[in-house]
Amino acid sequence: MSESSASTEPTGAPKLGTPSAYDHAGAPKASTFGELKASGYRSEPVKREIRRNLLVRIAAGQPAVDGVLGYDDDVLPSLECAIIAGHDVIILGERGQAKSRIIRSLVNLLDEWLPIVEGSEINDDPFAPVSRYARDLVAERGDETPIAWVHRSRRYGEKLATPDTSIADVIGEVDPIKIAEGRYLSDELTIHYGLVPRSNRGIFAINELPDLAERIQVGLLDVLEERDIQICGHKVRLPLDVMLVASANPEDYTNRGRIITPLKDRFGTRLRTHYPLDIETELTIIHQEAQPLDSLGIRVEIPPFMAEIVARVSQLARRSPRVSQHSGVSVRLSVANFETLAAASVRRSIRHGEHEAVPRVSDLDSLWSSTLGKLEIESLEEGDDEEVVDKLLKAAVLHTFRENCPTEQLGQVVGGFDDGIVVHAGPDLDSAAYLGVLEQIPAMRAPAMALAGSESPGALASAIELVLEGLHLSKRLNKDSAGPRATYRSRS
Repeated sequence: MSESSASTEPTGAPKLGTPSAYDHAGAPKASTFGELKASGYRSEPVKREIRRNLLVRIAAGQPAVDGVLGYDDDVLPSLECAIIAGHDVIILGERGQAKSRIIRSLVNLLDEWLPIVEGSEINDDPFAPVSRYARDLVAERGDETPIAWVHRSRRYGEKLATPDTSIADVIGEVDPIKIAEGRYLSDELTIHYGLVPRSNRGIFAINELPDLAERIQVGLLDVLEERDIQICGHKVRLPLDVMLVASANPEDYTNRGRIITPLKDRFGTRLRTHYPLDIETELTIIHQEAQPLDSLGIRVEIPPFMAEIVARVSQLARRSPRVSQHSGVSVRLSVANFETLAAASVRRSIRHGEHEAVPRVSDLDSLWSSTLGKLEIESLEEGDDEEVVDKLLKAAVLHTFRENCPTEQLGQVVGGFDDGIVVHAGPDLDSAAYLGVLEQIPAMRAPAMALAGSESPGALASAIELVLEGLHLSKRLNKDSAGPRATYRSRS
């Protein structure tokens, strides 16, 4: 337990914050059942423990889970209410909506340390042991029963539901090695417990619950609701203390209907996640999740407008009728595109011997590989996927251009091309080559400087390319393309 939760415990909470329970380094020191009782510790159900620690976080102005963005007004408040109410939770959402992150972050709401009967496979509470091993040990040794302390990171169990998942995986089976050691088959101690019993006094999560076979769901219900299990003729009363959290795709949950009714009824709260609703949230997630590049001493600088283009590609894809919305457009698309764009700029800078890598519009061609693998295109003809991605990229550039460069202020730039000036652009040009554009078309300097925010050649080259491409997509300049090289000229 953290110091903050220890100092604000409600009446009846475990007294783990007392000096007798911890040593001077903050680690638990009780090693026997008698010492544990003398420290003033009192066990409590796991849902009450999680609720107590959540209330401490709420009082401190902190959310239930950290690192999850865009859910402050809907998902997280509902999650907090579910925890306070003591509910099991199922989270519905498409891929890439932070379902697993939310579930795994719940571990931080557990006390840091938990005392168990030493040697117990299922985190037996010394005050109320449930396994045969722990019951016999406590009965035999009483206050001398050895105690072990389990960190909260080990009180979480997770299973991805797959068609080959067995009862043995989830609940348990008879261990042939224990039989070979001389135990009788009728001995309860021959049981090797599965993931759910091993998550006793903790959190158990099932990812993609509808994919779990119905017979396994029935067995799961027995151990969580009926509090008994049957393994190879053993009928064992096992009153487990577990918070159950599951995730599912809405399409599977509502249409396939493979969650059995009694198990579905066990979940007190159903949460519905969603993708970022605005560009700002998408950009914040991108910067939080993207891996930084450190390549050969090259400094990578991503202009805000280039990051905005990446975020807009995902936002536009989520509204496109040509993209399957049942499969969803994960935030991972934004993160992968952002990383790929940065990598393309590093590659180009190394080839030109530059020490600064700044992505440009001409680097967007590199996003084809990272985009096509993450979109399900609604198409019956070959080649339509490339067309869809091309339109998404152009639309994202045009939207970003209009947001950052009001076209009415660029009339003099367009006029500069009327004298027959031609501007070349592409990844085969180094950043310094673009500085000549500012001399050819002086009106380009003001909008380019406003976008770049500095006189860095890399930033100016990126800004100039956005202005040129934006004017072309606005039908104010002509563009001739030959591979990655582009040539911009007047439309007259």
